[in-house]
Amino acid sequence: MEKYTIQKSPFVVPTTDGKLIEEHVGLATDGNKNISIAHMVAPSGWSEPFQTPEFDEYTYVIKGKKQFIIDGETVVLEAGQSIKIDKNVRVQYSNPFTEPCEYIAICTPAFSMDLVNRED
Repeated sequence: MEKYTIQKSPFVVPTTDGKLIEEHVGLATDGNKNISIAHMVAPSGWSEPFQTPEFDEYTYVIKGKKQFIIDGETVVLEAGQSIKIDKNVRVQYSNPFTEPCEYIAICTPAFSMDLVNRED
């Protein structure tokens, strides 16, 4: 029986917006449905559509700043800060700042396109 697993080759999610997504744990990497852990770098000017995910999402900012619009309220996180956004809350993620934003995202249950509910 394995006592631990070291992730040496995270799944790199293909993107078209210049964002780097390296999933270390989750559906795409190891089939884990309960949690996903990803290292991300969002370039300056990046943004996603509004979404209302069916998972809790935790974000820890390593470098730069990340903007969140949470039910109409704008929140900016800086390096060394973290946030938990509860499931079923409407949110938009973006980086309107000049520097790239490097962060870790953890979703419970795991991130899935079926659960993110992005708006068109």
